[in-house]
Amino acid sequence: MPPGRVSRVAWLAVVCLLVAGVAGPAAGTLSGPRDATATTVDPVRPADPRIAAVYPNPVADGDRGEFVVLAVPNGTDLGRYELADDDGSLSLPNRTVGGRVAVTTAPSLVRNRTEVPVAAANGSIALANGGDRLRLARGNETVAAARYRDAPEGEIGRFDDRGAVTWRPLGETDRPVVTASGGEARAFTLPDAPGVPLEPIRDAEERILLAGYTLTSERVADALERAAERGVDVHVLLDGQPVDGVSRRQARVLDSLVDAGVTVELLGGPHGRYAYHHAKYAVADDRAIVLTENWKPAGTGGHGSRGWGVVVSQPRIVDGLAETFHADADWRGARPWSQVRRGRSFDRSPVANGSYPSSRTAETVPVERTQLLVTPDNAGDEVTAALDDADDSIDVIQMRIDGPDQRFLRATVRAARRGVDVRILLSSAWYVETENRRLVEHLRAVAEREDLPLSARLAEPGGAFEKIHAKGVVVDGDRVLLGSLNWNGESISQNREVVLSLEGEAVGRYYRDAFEADWDGGSDERSLPVGVLAAVGGCLVLAVLVARRIEFGPDVGVRG
Repeated sequence: MPPGRVSRVAWLAVVCLLVAGVAGPAAGTLSGPRDATATTVDPVRPADPRIAAVYPNPVADGDRGEFVVLAVPNGTDLGRYELADDDGSLSLPNRTVGGRVAVTTAPSLVRNRTEVPVAAANGSIALANGGDRLRLARGNETVAAARYRDAPEGEIGRFDDRGAVTWRPLGETDRPVVTASGGEARAFTLPDAPGVPLEPIRDAEERILLAGYTLTSERVADALERAAERGVDVHVLLDGQPVDGVSRRQARVLDSLVDAGVTVELLGGPHGRYAYHHAKYAVADDRAIVLTENWKPAGTGGHGSRGWGVVVSQPRIVDGLAETFHADADWRGARPWSQVRRGRSFDRSPVANGSYPSSRTAETVPVERTQLLVTPDNAGDEVTAALDDADDSIDVIQMRIDGPDQRFLRATVRAARRGVDVRILLSSAWYVETENRRLVEHLRAVAEREDLPLSARLAEPGGAFEKIHAKGVVVDGDRVLLGSLNWNGESISQNREVVLSLEGEAVGRYYRDAFEADWDGGSDERSLPVGVLAAVGGCLVLAVLVARRIEFGPDVGVRG
């Protein structure tokens, strides 16, 4: 064997031995994630369970239905363990289990509150709402411990590897990002194309799942009722406690839908998982509509708001929206309209009736990739990542932004600091004008101080629409984010929101052109980036210098 080859073989042998040494088990080391209270693992037997979550404060008299979730290694005999707090203890059942298990003395109640397998325990523990210490013991040895303080009603506390607890509404979903390649999208804006979101509803033959914040459009309701009359299964899911309350008009619309055989449910109440069900979408057979606008005259009716919308038919996206709908509609927080309206009175509310030109037609455009994002599950991280990945440009259209420290705005300013051209267009409607103008002035000051390619302005509708209600972003001209997600903390972490990410040059061009038209309508020379102003100034100086040295012939540069 040649000497060089012997040397390489020898080195390979040494590397293999080193890798084997690193990969081999070491007695007395931890296996898996670090627990709230770290324990030494016996190499002869599997690791012990750990305390993963606690539900101390149910929405029930006497806190009936408390439980503790254990993360249990496969093949574990639960009967060897005891769960205790400072005032009592539970003996766990003699069952061999694995995965996550909810331990409780009220199994029949808890089975209706969690999808985790339930184990009935004997004994007595009263989990304190104000805080408690929990210990999991095997014989006389404590193998895991956890502590919490001030448990909010109806929320489950999940412990991380360091023992820190995070409280979230019980039953909150954990939906993944749904991705589809290729296909087409029917892109449109409002108030220009109010007929587009109704087309799939009017054509539906089997199912319609309509999700919204409010529903006051009689035109939409009529389309839903006609669908029910021809045998379509129609299901409507709305927020039960919108900020301005349920209006008299909405009550009348929902009454009519129920009379026509439409299933109408509202989310909220003591078992609600979200601050607001703010999503705006529909599934009609094999198509889906995602909107920035509400199902009302000012929104989908085309009588007021600037909005963005899209119709898609990629099966994975349509299925993902249907699954999201059922995950929310099948939860205990969804209540029939007949139950919600019982004994309630409703107030009048103004109805938009403005007329606006249809200056932008809908277009069917190819898309390279489509992603379904929802909050609070995944959209916060995904939108932030999209902004952080921008290389050339970011165009933002929003009704308002929740201050300079808002998460998405910080990512947008970071992009400007690395040279990305940023434009932010906000509503000038009377109810947000003061705070939006204050934010615009702040962003201009930042741009001037740091010489950033960052522009911000208030919209000037100019008769094209009444006010901005869109929630859209165009990144690098070829990625669009649109949906119900406002740029504020509550929308990201507490609301149900739905966003579509659409990638491709054609779809990016459509919405960027729409943005450009509204941006130009809101023209204000003070909103030019400082870098652009400097460049313009430099060009003017250069022009003066050049003019001194060049003589123009007659008629050059002269126009009528």
